[in-house]
Amino acid sequence: MTTAITPRLSLGPDGRLRHRIGLGEVSNDLADWIARDLLEPGLLDPSAFERAFVSVVLSTDPDPATAWTAFYRNTLAELAAGGTPGGTNAGMAPVHARAVELAVGSVVELGCCFGFLSLQLAAAGHEVTAVDLSTGTVRLLASVAPGLGQALRTLTGDATAVPLADGAADTVYAVHLLEHLPPDLAPVVLGEMLRLARRRVVVAVPYEDEPNPAWGHVRTFDGDALDALGAATGRPYRVDEHHGGWLVVDA
Repeated sequence: MTTAITPRLSLGPDGRLRHRIGLGEVSNDLADWIARDLLEPGLLDPSAFERAFVSVVLSTDPDPATAWTAFYRNTLAELAAGGTPGGTNAGMAPVHARAVELAVGSVVELGCCFGFLSLQLAAAGHEVTAVDLSTGTVRLLASVAPGLGQALRTLTGDATAVPLADGAADTVYAVHLLEHLPPDLAPVVLGEMLRLARRRVVVAVPYEDEPNPAWGHVRTFDGDALDALGAATGRPYRVDEHHGGWLVVDA
């Protein structure tokens, strides 16, 4: 194996990932750096993405809590500022800003992943429950949130069968979740969202020509697909485009 050198990452002949990313720089842009510099050239298998991501974050400080807190603080600051052009945060900043604008009352976010949107919603004054299938990710969010000055509820759960009562929140989100699921599960998740939501359901998806395997995407969406989902609910809905597609269903 030859040594691969990128602007921030290097993959040596021994297969070890090395980097030049410090505690003040590490953020969710790391996802884009790994994808662009290692996955796209075929230097790293997509199955190793998560392992590489976590190893870089943890190597920025001897204390894991310090490393993860810096990762969260840097990401939230970049999202608030609009992110660095071309980076992951820049791509998500307008999506999250739109999502926060659509919030009504208390919220549940399904497929919250690291929980950046949930933290932004909490900072905006909403009562938040963040739900994700990954127990480790949920525990991480729960451990970091207090140090960021945010109070929210975290819950491990499957978006197709959420362990919450009917009408659990005013607004229920699935932001960049459905593209990770097979097409037949989209109506199931939307049905759960409608069950949980007292007032509004918000779905956001990227528009792609092909599913991006680096991000774990397994399907694509367009306006027609979102419109079909909305029409099937039998409720008032709207579909529009803002850095991807949006479906908003009001009770």
